[in-house]
Amino acid sequence: MVHFGHANAIRQAKSLGDYLLVGVHSDEEIEHHKGPPVFTSAERYKMVRAIKWVDEVVEAAPYITTVETLEKHNCDFCAHGDDITTSADGHDTYHLVKAAGKYREFKRTEGVSTTDLVGRMLLATRSHHSANSLSPIYINCVSRFLQAATSRSPYTATCQFVPTTQQLKEFSTGRAPEPGEKIAFVCGAFDLFHVGHIDFLEKCYSMATYVIIGIHSDQIVNWYRGYNYPIMTMFERVLSVLAC
Repeated sequence: MVHFGHANAIRQAKSLGDYLLVGVHSDEEIEHHKGPPVFTSAERYKMVRAIKWVDEVVEAAPYITTVETLEKHNCDFCAHGDDITTSADGHDTYHLVKAAGKYREFKRTEGVSTTDLVGRMLLATRSHHSANSLSPIYINCVSRFLQAATSRSPYTATCQFVPTTQQLKEFSTGRAPEPGEKIAFVCGAFDLFHVGHIDFLEKCYSMATYVIIGIHSDQIVNWYRGYNYPIMTMFERVLSVLAC
């Protein structure tokens, strides 16, 4: 599963260098070391390519990063969050590049994980609907997602306003629409952001040169879909779209 926590990790990694290659593991590697993946490798490749801080995707990257892997792709170093990842045999997957002095670290995004999102689906919880989705963590992510100088996106490089119950400033990045441009407005829940959403946004942009995206509130989504939907809070869904 690819979520805004991954996108924020990628944003931080991009800030450490000039060109960012993101290695994405194959289905076989993930199943061997972690368990069955939620999305297929093809879906994950496309979703990672859609994140605006990614310059290049390395498909079927080895689960344990080696110095040889870095040299093969002309990389100066490898970057990862401060959460430890281990292989099936319990080894740190970055121990080789750490020993070679070719490792950089950034802070993991708190409050989101694949395990948590899968748990919300399986346990049919509703507690996340009333959670404080406007925590400083999320507000900080929105600010950085919008203001990053290296951001390049056909979907979200526009002025954005995040609706809240407290006053938030209007974040602005990119350009305003030019006179005569074809402007499209689309809206949706964009819950558990997936490759279908990316295909949809690509189609929207093929029909317009300026696209405005509306995100439904948690209350609206739950009213129409019921059960424990949305799985992700509005702010989490906003961040998922802003990462593209």
